Amino acid sequence: MADAEAKPVLLVLASTYPRWRGDHEPGFVHELSRRLGEGFNVIVLCPHAAGAARREWLDGVEVVRFPYAPARLQTLVNDGGIATNIRRAKWKMLLVPLFVMAQLVALVTMLVSRRVDAIHAHWLVPQGLIACVARSLTRSHAPILVTSHGADVFALRGKTFDVVRRHVLRRVQALTVVSRALLDRLSPQMPAEGLAEIIPMGVDLEETFTVSPTVERDPCLILFVGRLVEKKGVIHLIRAMPAIRRRHPDARLEIVGFGPEEPSLRAAVQRFGLEAIVCFMGPASPDSLPAAYRRAGVFVAPFVEAGSGDQEGLGLVVVEALGCGCPVVVGNVGAVADTLGLHFRDVAVNATDEDALADRIVSVLSAGPASQRALAASVRDRFDWRAIAGRYSELLARLIHDASLAER
Repeated sequence: MADAEAKPVLLVLASTYPRWRGDHEPGFVHELSRRLGEGFNVIVLCPHAAGAARREWLDGVEVVRFPYAPARLQTLVNDGGIATNIRRAKWKMLLVPLFVMAQLVALVTMLVSRRVDAIHAHWLVPQGLIACVARSLTRSHAPILVTSHGADVFALRGKTFDVVRRHVLRRVQALTVVSRALLDRLSPQMPAEGLAEIIPMGVDLEETFTVSPTVERDPCLILFVGRLVEKKGVIHLIRAMPAIRRRHPDARLEIVGFGPEEPSLRAAVQRFGLEAIVCFMGPASPDSLPAAYRRAGVFVAPFVEAGSGDQEGLGLVVVEALGCGCPVVVGNVGAVADTLGLHFRDVAVNATDEDALADRIVSVLSAGPASQRALAASVRDRFDWRAIAGRYSELLARLIHDASLAER
């Protein structure tokens, strides 16, 4: 108990967070939070959803979920994210002010009632804005670290959002972005140099996403894993399948994930007569993904820029696949170029050019997994969770130390 009380208290704000153990919602905020638990008492404040506990301990992290609407209407953040859900159902825009106000009230209550030594807000908008307002209202001295993951920059365009982001960036003590592409996009809005640091999210490359010598790889299996939204580019992969089959007759595609694009993607499969070779596997639990990567002959992430301007912020699924020894083909977007570094050109393609996409996939299938061992080795040290969590822990400890000096 004494050790726990001696740890500084880190309050994490998020909109995307697992609703329960094994949930298919992206778990990167939880994975970072539980690793930060070695040096901090971590409390996560995130939205409630039907079927989730209002308060629980998950892997040593205290999770507090705030309600923002009647339970059956709490559909703003899960199964695709805020921006995607609003595009799918415009009425959900009405939930945004309810969500923002509910998280603000919950955060103010937390800052007033409990000791908080630092705030880590995931996403500039709305969590970064909420953190700044709550800190001002409560006159808290807790420093704010905000992390931008991409959708809060690429998908939220226009002067209004630029003003909001500038407001947040003037008031936080530190900013991390998950890729160079994000830093380049945000740089004109930053009040000063030195505010931002590139620290990506991580992947468990030591115990979970690893090569298994006992699993036989299927050289005909093409795999996609991710949300079925426009920026993932799955429609281009489906359209490329006839050209792939002409050169690789036994090739087939498994699509793991869910999202608002699924009905139109299924319709495309029927339109091209691909029902026998394209299988929609549905959402998968995080624990089942390594087995999928280990079986596949190639993992394809055909990322594109969506019509809204949204694009992939980091592309950790690519790192997961490489960790399991699965060769990859990726769409030519900036953030993934940062992820893969010098090897990016070897595996990237303009995914909207379906003939070029087919050519690259067939080439990788023919070359086999050994062809990308150097690429896999290059990402291991940069994206393993142990190293990533260590960098975040050092940054947060420094912010807390600086804040304590300022109070003296």
